[in-house]
Amino acid sequence: MGIYFNPSNDSFRKDRNYKIYVDKTELLNYTNEWLGTPRNCIAVSHARRFGKSHAAGMIDAYYSLGCDSTDIFAGTRIETYSDYKKYMNKYNVIHVDVSTFWDSYKDNLIEKIQEYIYKDFRREFGDKLNYEDSLSYNLMVIYKDTGIPFVIIVDEWDCVIRNSKEEELVHKYLQFLHSLFKSEESKSFLALAYITGILPIKKIKDESALNNFTEFTMIDSYPITQFFGFTEDEVKQLCEQFQLDMDNTKAWYNGYLINGLHMYNPNSVSMAIERHRFDSYWKNTSSFASINTFITMNYDGLKDDIMTMLSDGMVYVNTDTFQNDFVSISSKDEALTALIHLGYLGYNIDEKNAFVPNFEVKKAYQAALCTSGWSKVADSISRCDELLQATINGDSEKVAELIEKAHDAYTSILKYNDENSLSCVLSMAYFTAPAYYNVVREMPAGKGFADFVFIPRLNAGERPAMIIELKYNQSAYSAIRQIKEKRYHGVLKEYSGKVLLVGINYNMDGKNKKHHSCIIEQLV
Repeated sequence: MGIYFNPSNDSFRKDRNYKIYVDKTELLNYTNEWLGTPRNCIAVSHARRFGKSHAAGMIDAYYSLGCDSTDIFAGTRIETYSDYKKYMNKYNVIHVDVSTFWDSYKDNLIEKIQEYIYKDFRREFGDKLNYEDSLSYNLMVIYKDTGIPFVIIVDEWDCVIRNSKEEELVHKYLQFLHSLFKSEESKSFLALAYITGILPIKKIKDESALNNFTEFTMIDSYPITQFFGFTEDEVKQLCEQFQLDMDNTKAWYNGYLINGLHMYNPNSVSMAIERHRFDSYWKNTSSFASINTFITMNYDGLKDDIMTMLSDGMVYVNTDTFQNDFVSISSKDEALTALIHLGYLGYNIDEKNAFVPNFEVKKAYQAALCTSGWSKVADSISRCDELLQATINGDSEKVAELIEKAHDAYTSILKYNDENSLSCVLSMAYFTAPAYYNVVREMPAGKGFADFVFIPRLNAGERPAMIIELKYNQSAYSAIRQIKEKRYHGVLKEYSGKVLLVGINYNMDGKNKKHHSCIIEQLV
């Protein structure tokens, strides 16, 4: 048992011991099918904290000769497959996390990776190997002597590609990977390669070190999508087990639509269960920097698209032109595609639409906007809680005032003045409302469609339900009258709490000056 060579099953054992364990072991049925075939090189490019490293620890435990994992796989889904014992703990495994080497050994990273693996080899093989030879050559020697092929796991493989500006180092690194995964020697000793990263594989000039990998990304992970992140059914089971409200969990953490499956960020769901509190757990300073990098790029239509998505809309994105790096971005589509791979946008591959997946990610944008060039938008969002409370309190003058300020803040971005514009403004003005409400736009109700329906969730306390109708160049009174005449409130007939009817109108004078008015009534 070594550190990098034939590691223990300690990582997976910790996962199995954790009370919030979700069984993803069926992934191993797929990797077993790919062992020793032309499909034996797998690249998983997913957002951070989306289950890549969990899978790596599971692969260690299952294949490594350095441990006996019979007990920790007992009762798991992979155990139901008749040949699962055929492959268990039968392979030489090498597992390296490149990011840990990058942090300490930027200048001689490849040499240090090899050095630390050789330390394990010395304990196992003594002086039987020539440690002056390349790693790939020694892997071949070991394979020839033992007849046991290798499973090689490389976490954060793209760390060098993402962070290094030295072309010589990148070239050297790719040649090193070529020797492990695509050389003539590797065709013999390599049973399986599993590499993880944030971005899909990029071909650099004439390099072809990794073009034999099958890729699984935030855009397309079929057929193994369900093994990265939590599925909706898995989250429902966890909510029942730990008495967590599913509606709130869905609003905060659902939304990544990958190959038709709604996927949840597993780290965030687990933290919500641990703390028994809904919050934005997927945030750090790099989040803000990453978002700001791309939303402030000066590409025509980019701000408009960001605003559309922040106000719960969808936008078409062509992901095909993305060059799989953060340096050569040259269009709006490429900037948005980068955000998709980072997990800051969801993507529907069938409709080719991008969207903000959930309220947690919205909160990350909210924090990022405060540090970017979107100062007016950030200032408006900072007043969202005040607006929501004013609406609940029935303070129609304050509501009209705050919405007018919000509309002015978005004038430079929204290039249209109509009811649709006001609808977008309202979504942004009530930006923080999804913390307590299911907010539904254009909801079928009575004899038509209500512009906005705010349905309180379990954590909403005494907050009332609300129906909001918008008008342009009419009157707030006509908005209230429409709610009543078309009986929009019927959509809340099962709701027993307080219901507010909110009518909002804005007019434009000859000087393009906006004037907003509001009427708030309690449904009797």
